[in-house]
Amino acid sequence: MEYKIKRLDMYTGYPLIAVLNKKDADLMDLYSLDRVRIKKGRKQINATLDTTNSDKFVKQGEVGMFSEGFQELGVKKGSKVHIYLEKKPKSVELIKKKLKGARLNYDEIHTIINDISRGLLNEIEITYFVAGSYINKLSFNETVALTKAMINTGEVIKFNKKIVVDKHCIGGVAGNRTTPIVVAILAAAGLTIPKTSSRSITSAAGTADTVEVFCKVDFPIKKLKQIVNKTNGCLAWGGALNLAPSDDRIIRVEHPLSMDPTGQLIASILSKKRSVSATHVLIDIPVGRGAKIEKMKDAIRLKKKFIEVSRKIGLKIKVFITQGSQPIGNGIGPMLEAREILYILKNSSYDNYHLMLKRKCLHIAGDILELTKKVKKCEGYHYAKGILESGAAYEKFKEIIKEQNGKLPNPDKMKLARYNVSFKANKSGRIAHIDNNMMNKIARIAGAPNDKEAGVYLYKHKKDIVKKGDKIFTLYSDNKKRLEYAKKEFSWEEGIEIKKNHHNHKAKMKIKKKK
Repeated sequence: MEYKIKRLDMYTGYPLIAVLNKKDADLMDLYSLDRVRIKKGRKQINATLDTTNSDKFVKQGEVGMFSEGFQELGVKKGSKVHIYLEKKPKSVELIKKKLKGARLNYDEIHTIINDISRGLLNEIEITYFVAGSYINKLSFNETVALTKAMINTGEVIKFNKKIVVDKHCIGGVAGNRTTPIVVAILAAAGLTIPKTSSRSITSAAGTADTVEVFCKVDFPIKKLKQIVNKTNGCLAWGGALNLAPSDDRIIRVEHPLSMDPTGQLIASILSKKRSVSATHVLIDIPVGRGAKIEKMKDAIRLKKKFIEVSRKIGLKIKVFITQGSQPIGNGIGPMLEAREILYILKNSSYDNYHLMLKRKCLHIAGDILELTKKVKKCEGYHYAKGILESGAAYEKFKEIIKEQNGKLPNPDKMKLARYNVSFKANKSGRIAHIDNNMMNKIARIAGAPNDKEAGVYLYKHKKDIVKKGDKIFTLYSDNKKRLEYAKKEFSWEEGIEIKKNHHNHKAKMKIKKKK
């Protein structure tokens, strides 16, 4: 049947959605979540159907098209199109097969991933694929197949370099903003590191959120290659580049239930690395109470799987198991993390940053230098330290930021949010635990990462001795109501522990306006 297109000025982020008036849908015997083919001349798209009873939203004789579908079909507002019922793609049957416990081969997994990349599977179907991979764990061969399929269904950025390096942390640690510093050190050492990073999903800031304090982070592939060819590195948001696009859609459905099947975690990370033509990669696995991986035996098992899959896709890898039982730096939130990055790069006084963050950056950079044979074994840390403390890393970082249309501020003059809440010890003792999840959550309550100036500044870390009245951390926000909510509604007792006679710490807070 023929329908008049009505543009619905919204983006869904895929799959493609078409909306019919319920009376038209009933006439064609169509139901919500059915697939339809929408055709205009020689152009056509497949979309998932939704229906409405509201004539104000979509009238009879109209088909509502969200922005992605409108653009892909290349039609004008008011154009006439034909709509047909479309069969479910073969990938739906393959997902059922996985749910029943069967092993899938490369062609079958490629079919599923290709359909996800093209927006042909809705979120319910993708969720079932994730659930099938979670219940019936992906085998080694399936994990390799999934990694290759993710690479082969997205863009691949090619560089005319024999060695291209990259790094990735599996996440879960607050304030773990090593990437900008590591990129600056390695690029200054002459290595090529086209670093693409994510925005925050559940944390107070992703690398892209933090770097955005300084400069633009979303670039087309052509511009990104120009930046890397000129400076040796970049700090870009991967979401703008169509690298392993199926991965982003899978992550979106994993988030609500915090499902992160091991095979998909490995495929997700390694496919993104190969998509920027990386040849040598370091994977950071934080382990400890409150981290994604809490037990060392699980971290070692994951390390082995990363190494095995990397061999199959021709990637040289080093897996770095690190301490993940507490926040790494002092700053948590885009502006606070950005400021601490600058203090480290500028070799400022230790009072301005936490030495734990600097040391971790040097270990990561040093291991990558050794992995690429840029330096001899056991010399990487000191080589990286020399680059950082000479000022070369800061100059390289400044060069990268300039090419990304930005400028570095004076860290002493970086503006923080207007209001703050101080969290003080009401007894003396030793800090036994600072929970990463709690720190990320409270920073998000304050407004991070959308509010760049919001976040947490930590004065103390695990094993530090505190006296009654000492500040443990300060929470910053431009919204006083958010701070009132944090004070009244948020539970601190499980997140911060001070041990004295084996009793948990309780604290008191005051809200004050920043002078």
